[in-house]
Amino acid sequence: MAKSLELSFLTENGKLSKLSIDNPKEPINPAAVKQAMEQIISANIIQTVNGDLVASEGVRVIERNVIDYKLV
Repeated sequence: MAKSLELSFLTENGKLSKLSIDNPKEPINPAAVKQAMEQIISANIIQTVNGDLVASEGVRVIERNVIDYKLV
């Protein structure tokens, strides 16, 4: 099962911007994630078409099942 950690940020234009991290270390520590998101915002290292990141909006883990089939 593939998992990813999705971080949602609010931009200066009022839009959402999402950052996805594959195979996150579990269990998820919400306080550590919040701190990391605040560091990303304050470092201003991510540029979006909707402006700078200004606030953390949310975080979630997404699980998906992938089944590969061999073509015969």
